Amino acid sequence: MSDQRAGRLGVGVIGAGHVGPVLASALAGAGHALVGISAVSEASCDRAETMLPGVPVLEIPEIVERSELVLIAIPDAELPALVSGLAATGTWRPGQIVVHTAPNSGVGVLEPAQRAGSIPLAIHPAMSFTGTSLDLTRLAETFFAVTGPSPVLPIGQALVVEMGGEPVVIAEDDRAAYAEAIETARVFSRSIVEQASGILQGIGVEHPGAYLSSLVRSAVEDALSAER
Repeated sequence: MSDQRAGRLGVGVIGAGHVGPVLASALAGAGHALVGISAVSEASCDRAETMLPGVPVLEIPEIVERSELVLIAIPDAELPALVSGLAATGTWRPGQIVVHTAPNSGVGVLEPAQRAGSIPLAIHPAMSFTGTSLDLTRLAETFFAVTGPSPVLPIGQALVVEMGGEPVVIAEDDRAAYAEAIETARVFSRSIVEQASGILQGIGVEHPGAYLSSLVRSAVEDALSAER
C-alpha cells in the first residue's frame, strides 16, 4: 500500500468506450498506475490498446479485486446491475474508491459498494469525447461535476484537478437537472450544426462543416461569455 500512502493509486477501468480510456490516460499522466481495463467489442479493445498501450484487458471482477480506485465509465442504465452484481459476489473492498462517470446518477447508485466499505464518488466531465488523444488536451478546459458524501468530496476534487479539469460540486438531488442541462447543450449544438450544414450543402457549398467552424465557435464563445 506504499503507493496509496504517497497519493498514487492502482486504477482499474470498467468500460472502454470514449470516456474511460481518456480519463484513465489522464490519471496515468498524473502518476497513478493502471492495473487493467475491461473491453468487450473489437472497437473497444482497439481503443484500449491505442489509448492505454500495455494495460491488460481483464474481466471486471479481476479489475475490481486489483484496484484501489475503480473508474466505471459505462451508461447510466447499466450502472445499477453492475454495482449490485459485484456486491452480491462480495467483490467490492473496504477503503476502495469507486467512481462512476454517468451524468444522471449521483452516488446513490453506488450504495451497494458503499455498504461494503467502498468510497463512492460520481464524477462527470462536461465535454463531448472522441475517445482519442485529442480529448486529453480538451480536459484542461473542462469542468467536472463532482458528487459524493461531504467527507470524501476532496478526494473527487483532487482527482479532477489531477486530470487537468476544474471540479464543481453538484448535490445528489441536483444530478437529474444537471444531466438535463448537459444533454440539452449537446443535442441542440449538434442539431443546429447539422441543420445549417444541410442548408449550405443544398446550395452547393463544399465542406459546410469547415465553413461553419469559425462562426459556430465564436457564436458559442460569445454566448458563454454573456453568461459569466
